[in-house]
Amino acid sequence: MLKGIGALGDMSKMMKAAQEMQAKMAQLHEDMHNLIVEGESGAGLVKATCTAKGELKTLDIDPSIFNSDDKEVVEDLILAAIKDAQGKASERAQEEMGKLTEGMGLPKDMKLPF
Repeated sequence: MLKGIGALGDMSKMMKAAQEMQAKMAQLHEDMHNLIVEGESGAGLVKATCTAKGELKTLDIDPSIFNSDDKEVVEDLILAAIKDAQGKASERAQEEMGKLTEGMGLPKDMKLPF
């Protein structure tokens, strides 16, 4: 007579799991603002740090590269360091997302909206 009640229990579990995942994703989204990665170029002459969200935080330039004749080289080194940091930020974000999805029994390489 009440054979369908089991499916309602499963639906309740699914809803609870979805809510837990949503909360974990919200926390991870916040954590991405605090995870810092560093990129560099020119054998460390230019270093850029950014959050795992890709927001540039600091730029450190060794004073030895300041020479007016090398302006274009310095600009290229700065861009390369920033791109390196942003690439590492993207990788770190994917690693953290992989940990979250794997912990929930989902495929590690599943792409979620971040």
